[in-house]
Amino acid sequence: MSSPSAGPAQDGSPHRFLISLAVMSATVLQALDTTIVNVALPHMQGQLGATSDQIGWVLTSYLVASGIFMPLTGYFADRLGQKKFLLISIFGFVVTSALCGLSGNLAEIVLFRLLQGVFGAALVPMSQAVLVQTFPQKERGRAMAIWGIGVMVGPILGPTLGGYITQALNWRWTFYINLPVGLLSLLLTWRIVPDTPRRERNMDWLGFVLIAMAVGGLQFVLDRGTQYDWFGSWVIRTATAVSVAGFMGILYHGFRNPTTALFDPRIFYDRNFATASLLLSVFGLGMYGAMVLQPMMLEGLLNYPTSTTGLVMAPRGISSMLGMILVGKLINRVGPRTLMFCGITLSAIGAHAMTLYNLNVDSWWLIWPIVVQGLGLGMIFVPLSTVAFATLPKEQSAEAAGVYSLMRTIGSSIGISIATTIMTRYAQVGWNQMGGMINIYRSALPAYLRGLGVAPGKPGATAVLAHLLLRQSQMLGMVDAFKFIFLSFIAMLPMVLLIRNSVYKTEGGGLSAAIE
Repeated sequence: MSSPSAGPAQDGSPHRFLISLAVMSATVLQALDTTIVNVALPHMQGQLGATSDQIGWVLTSYLVASGIFMPLTGYFADRLGQKKFLLISIFGFVVTSALCGLSGNLAEIVLFRLLQGVFGAALVPMSQAVLVQTFPQKERGRAMAIWGIGVMVGPILGPTLGGYITQALNWRWTFYINLPVGLLSLLLTWRIVPDTPRRERNMDWLGFVLIAMAVGGLQFVLDRGTQYDWFGSWVIRTATAVSVAGFMGILYHGFRNPTTALFDPRIFYDRNFATASLLLSVFGLGMYGAMVLQPMMLEGLLNYPTSTTGLVMAPRGISSMLGMILVGKLINRVGPRTLMFCGITLSAIGAHAMTLYNLNVDSWWLIWPIVVQGLGLGMIFVPLSTVAFATLPKEQSAEAAGVYSLMRTIGSSIGISIATTIMTRYAQVGWNQMGGMINIYRSALPAYLRGLGVAPGKPGATAVLAHLLLRQSQMLGMVDAFKFIFLSFIAMLPMVLLIRNSVYKTEGGGLSAAIE
């Protein structure tokens, strides 16, 4: 089913703006939903009668389903055409969002979140693929800036919006908010997004099973590792073995049958795409690790209310948007490596400032590192996404976009898992070390307790000291996790040197990329 506007849009008509709006709204749908539900989990737990362990499956089911189906983007785009596949994905996501909001028990919401992940898996990669195919090479940086606003700002503003909606209305509206945005995206996609030719492809069931093993096992390990004490548990060891076997099987099967596999692993022969995918994983690791830790610190240790936490976190999204707009204007004048170096440096500066936090930190020291880091994140993401597809054939864009988005998902899951594990373990180390130095015979201790109106040696003194020790040890754990995030950004700097700068030359009236 070919769109009547396909030709003009690809030739440079004003329809490009509407195409960008259509796919960006689809991107916002999926990107926002990765984080907006997080702050509503305690409210959902109470109303659905779930334990803290059970309610975690509301997040896990979505992540596992979307992770498994992302690499299938190229297959379905070829079989159905990009327009029909995007319409089905948006429609399914909107319907399952409504069903999640209507859920009456835990089993229902886990099932509907699973289906939401299935339909939402293709929204980000398909949006990226549509822009790659619609915009000529020289304009692609600006297109990626528009697309990046949805990908980056969505998850950054998710906790802020989710906290406000949950407080003002209830947790069900964190799902209902998808309906108006989804219907707008559905209408614009139907009317304006160009289609692509369909190709006959057989379903690679072995590849699908291997992807399910690899991604499903990895997501389970990362999501449940801390709870099950990592490799001390046979459950985690088994899931790890399944995941490793799945990843090895995917590579063997893909290289042996590149034309019939769900995705062709030879796309990693392209140096720009392979390097960008690796950088994106590390980028997701640092970005999402910080996004999870900061609300925990603000609400759990500094006693900020949910609404104030949202306001403190919001400047990161605004500065990220400004960074993307800036890069969109500069990317054709300045090499992508230079922009990424600047972005990584700014992100590292923001992360380093967070390693200096303590329980007496003021609002200024909370906000300015977030602003600097957000600006840097925006300056990394756009050139990275542009370079990834600069030297790939257009017909591979949907397939490559699915794999590229999967790398971001895996990196973010690993980052969240490592950051929370470091925080938990080093908080325990801090508890033991500082607890061993508390001695009632030290002259400073009785004076400190008397200043709080507590007599040394009384039961109340023990409770005061235990509470203080808990907060200090948790802050130490947070600081150690921020150090890890800082080092992850530093590790990105030498990787940028592997990227080839794209320059644009006019050949026969058209634009093509040459590689330095």
